[in-house]
Amino acid sequence: MLKMLKSNTTINSNTLPEIPAKTVADEMVQHLRQIGVDFVFGVPGGAIEPFFDALVRQIHKPISCSENTNYIMKRRISRQHGLRIIIARHEAGAAFMADGYARETGRLAVCCATTGPGTTNLITGVASAYLDRVPMLVITAQTALSNFGRRGLQESTSDTVDTVAMLGHCTKYSSLISHPKQLAQKLASAVITAYQQPRGPVHLSIPIDVLRSVSDSSSKIVSIAHMLRAPRVVDAQAFDALWECVNSGKKMAVVLGSGFCSSIDPVIKFAEQTASPIITTPMGKRWISAFHPLNFGVLGFAGHDSARSVLKDKNVEYILAVGTTLGELGTDGWNEEYLLNEKLIHIDANMENFLRSTMACLHVYGNIAMVFTELLNRLKQTSNGSFCQNKNLPQSDVSPTLEIFDKEACYSSEIPLKPQRVMHFLSNHFPEETRFVCDAGNSWAWATHYLHLRHAKHYHISMGFGSMAWAIGAAIGVALAHDGVPTVCLTGDGSFLMSSQELTVAIHQKLPVIFVILNDQALGMVKHGQRLGGGEPIGFDLPPVNFAALAEAMGARGYSIKTPDDLNMLDINALCQSGGPSLLDIHIDPEEVPPMGGRIKVLKNA
Repeated sequence: MLKMLKSNTTINSNTLPEIPAKTVADEMVQHLRQIGVDFVFGVPGGAIEPFFDALVRQIHKPISCSENTNYIMKRRISRQHGLRIIIARHEAGAAFMADGYARETGRLAVCCATTGPGTTNLITGVASAYLDRVPMLVITAQTALSNFGRRGLQESTSDTVDTVAMLGHCTKYSSLISHPKQLAQKLASAVITAYQQPRGPVHLSIPIDVLRSVSDSSSKIVSIAHMLRAPRVVDAQAFDALWECVNSGKKMAVVLGSGFCSSIDPVIKFAEQTASPIITTPMGKRWISAFHPLNFGVLGFAGHDSARSVLKDKNVEYILAVGTTLGELGTDGWNEEYLLNEKLIHIDANMENFLRSTMACLHVYGNIAMVFTELLNRLKQTSNGSFCQNKNLPQSDVSPTLEIFDKEACYSSEIPLKPQRVMHFLSNHFPEETRFVCDAGNSWAWATHYLHLRHAKHYHISMGFGSMAWAIGAAIGVALAHDGVPTVCLTGDGSFLMSSQELTVAIHQKLPVIFVILNDQALGMVKHGQRLGGGEPIGFDLPPVNFAALAEAMGARGYSIKTPDDLNMLDINALCQSGGPSLLDIHIDPEEVPPMGGRIKVLKNA
């Protein structure tokens, strides 16, 4: 058909750009928009190109909503700009970004990569999400079906390097889509599986020729949103037994893990009403303010003596462990003396966690928020709960119940800077809405013990797989979840040397990420671990690097911090409102020993 341009100007139909038929890749994008996906994190490449083409085609192309679609879903799927594509510099970085975004929002995160090394590069990031139970959809490509087994470029099929099988060991579902009609069903199966307990990443691998295939026009978008919600079920018999323990009036302590898929509020209110001290695992630290009067600190790696004292108290007859995997770092090295014993009551929505608490006197399976909401209702009905009298949170310092080792170092004016002083500065000088993302290594130890945030849920740490450089990508994902909210990435010089290129993503996206490098010119955890554990001193030295200059060379603002005065001269508000990332190269005392003795003890006894 010819189109009129002015009075006598026409365009021949042969000159119009060809509009491709709807492909399987287009159908995939349509499904992702329907279920409310906001971002796709990835790195392009030959075999994954049809998927990227489809992502570009959907921009500025809203999709229709049914009358039954709720308001929030309508708002998401009718956006004029479609899915945003975030191009990482390395596929592991893409997975880390998706991981951080999912943790911050609770929504499904998507990362993608091309076949062969693109897919294998994803594995570390996917494994981190798997062990921390973060729902994530991983999309990878394959060479054309007709070329399977012919040693094509970057082939990673079952005839060569089998990436579907490899990812099968660090995802909950890993499958090859070998026909266009498989897409809708396998995608629905994957996403639903990602949200079933235990949650985790899922993987779909799609050959390039399948991605390019014309989509079956009869294929319908499967409505699965209602299947992604946490089931509101509770084991009634176990709950009744729990109520008997609570109603007995015996003293209790509450241990918070990381596994809260629903609200934490009923758990905190229960502890307040029963005046039960609260302690957390290192990953569970994110769920409670450091200023809460019932917060007795962290148990486990780099934890607090006050937390251990609670569990050692002979008057504490029940320990309610809530939403925790009971792994090494959150149990003081599987301590049986004051935790893993007959006092334990394990409450969890994930039955798999009960495999590590067989010694417990009671296991309560069910939706955690429902369990504690019902406990609160029964306490109210019986008027048997004694309300915590200290309702007002202290404003000047952390909870007085939380014992901090070497607290004086938090105020030290010594040079080199004490890392404790740095943590205290970060805790007190950034806006209250700031998110903190903590990397593996000594950053774990210093942040766990000394970083004290007023608001819950503003702190992220990944300790299941312990991937160095996780925070660098994850901080970008967290920052993308909030428009203009500053995000602090707390990392070490070793981690930053592994993944510094992702800084350019924050630059490109104009994200207010403040990369804080604890620079001690060493792989600090390796160095101190060797010293504490009696190992040979080898392999921990790092060369002196001017990270501030490196950041400026990439296009970010860089600051070299060597003294307390350098810290105090920073204009934090300017950093947070600059419309882009900044890097603080903070030179810390390399001889300051982090609180990591528990980890060394486990290694010695291995």
